[in-house]
Amino acid sequence: MNAAADKAAAFKALHERDGIFVMPNAWDRASARLLVMAGFEAVATTSAGVNFSAGQADGSGQRDAMLRIYGEIAADVAVPCNGDIENGYGDTPEDVAQTIRGSIDAGMAGGNIEDYTGRKSDPLYDTGLAVARIQAARAAIDASGVPFVLTARTDCYLTKHESPFDEAARRLSAYRDAGADVLYAPGMGDKAEIAALVSAVGAPLNVVLGRYGRGLTVGDLADAGVKRVSVGGAMFLAAYGQLQAAAQELMQDGTTGWTDGMLDRDALRQMTKPPE
Repeated sequence: MNAAADKAAAFKALHERDGIFVMPNAWDRASARLLVMAGFEAVATTSAGVNFSAGQADGSGQRDAMLRIYGEIAADVAVPCNGDIENGYGDTPEDVAQTIRGSIDAGMAGGNIEDYTGRKSDPLYDTGLAVARIQAARAAIDASGVPFVLTARTDCYLTKHESPFDEAARRLSAYRDAGADVLYAPGMGDKAEIAALVSAVGAPLNVVLGRYGRGLTVGDLADAGVKRVSVGGAMFLAAYGQLQAAAQELMQDGTTGWTDGMLDRDALRQMTKPPE
């Protein structure tokens, strides 16, 4: 196998071993390097962070541009990288398959396909189409020969479905049967409800911490049976929140208390060393 396939195999192994693991989300090469320096065994990308850092709305990125950035991140770190490939950059199963093929070519070790349409009038894809989209992703992965880890995401909670748990359990079970390796329902924040979803779907579950579930810890999620933890755009938002606070302090007070949180130059030197 080549280096990208080796990373995909390593990523798959993380899901197969006992216990939980944490996969924080980067938005550029520098943030990914800092996360790896902290000791994380895998990183993910955040479409929100990539788009917002470019001064554009989340969800406005185009397939080729997003996969190029994700590929740069994946190639720059030694650990596996999971892609936030949103809804597959298109409605049809073939759109999803094309995005999966592009993600594999870009060196991603895995990626998540969501069932959010982006349309307020019908925010979730019809279940039949959503299942067909996951099946197309699975077929593209199997044809590639790369053990790319497929995550199926449902946005029942984020779109305020009237019965988010029941609908999430129903959809995720269908996506599992369609070939998803990992399941994901962002927006959950209750430990007991998360544990119930783990039991209901019977497959590895990813839970996002940061904007949601602020009172929960990784230990809490391990107790609930969660396999993988991500943070979505939360680290990006935290970093830019610090930038905004520093700007306001300097502008309004003329002080530099914000320098207390500056990154150490030794860390910068380590971060900018050429990859070995």
